[in-house]
Amino acid sequence: MKSNHDKLGENSLAREPKAAHEEVLQLVGFQVGAEEFGINILRVQEIIRAQQLTRVPNSPEFLEGVMNLRGKIIPVIALRKRFGLEEAPPDKQNRIVVVEIQGTVLGFVVDAVSEVLRIPADTIEPPPRLGPVEREYVSGVGKLGDRLLILLDADRLMDGPEQALAAAASV
Repeated sequence: MKSNHDKLGENSLAREPKAAHEEVLQLVGFQVGAEEFGINILRVQEIIRAQQLTRVPNSPEFLEGVMNLRGKIIPVIALRKRFGLEEAPPDKQNRIVVVEIQGTVLGFVVDAVSEVLRIPADTIEPPPRLGPVEREYVSGVGKLGDRLLILLDADRLMDGPEQALAAAASV
């Protein structure tokens, strides 16, 4: 699946008009731990089953390893580790969400992928401000009936030194 995000701008969310005034965001929904997350569908290239990864020596804890995806070496980030959650044993629901961030293709290990979600833009609230946070990975919180969906900002998730490390691992 080819990404279209270049046409809409690097930071734009996938939006389509639903009615004359209402915009709908399209997100890929997935679980990490007990929480449900969403990432802009235009950032997602594909979703694959978890596979054997090759560990990279002296890499950060959250870099699970690298994989060969059709001849290209892709760094794979464990979102549980990235978010500071405890590790869980691998199971059949684990998936790798392959995304493009700032020109680098990489994979995110998630516990499960749920569905493609269509959320009205007016149901998204800004992230709560609970105090100073070193990094802001959350771009908003979406309301889906009685569920809450945490919207991830892919660029901020892999900002700074993490981006450089991921780019170096994808040689």
